[in-house]
Amino acid sequence: MSGGQINIIPSGPCKAIEKILLEISNEMTEVKIVKLNIEDSNSLNTPTKYGIRGIPTLLCFKNGEVVATKVGATNKENIKSWIIDSIK
Repeated sequence: MSGGQINIIPSGPCKAIEKILLEISNEMTEVKIVKLNIEDSNSLNTPTKYGIRGIPTLLCFKNGEVVATKVGATNKENIKSWIIDSIK
């Protein structure tokens, strides 16, 4: 996982989903998973640009366009299914 990072204390749901996304990135090598800290000063316009109102928020891009959004933490199987359905 990569992306903008800053030293803050992430929320419980963000910590939980980070671990799940790392596992998924190791299993689904055809998918690129990127972590972005929206509190990073380089990312301040990102929430507005993508309509992010809560964290964690997952955005699925296909061909450079957002094709699906998921807000809140959930389990690994739900996230994998969401990714698969979103990139069909």
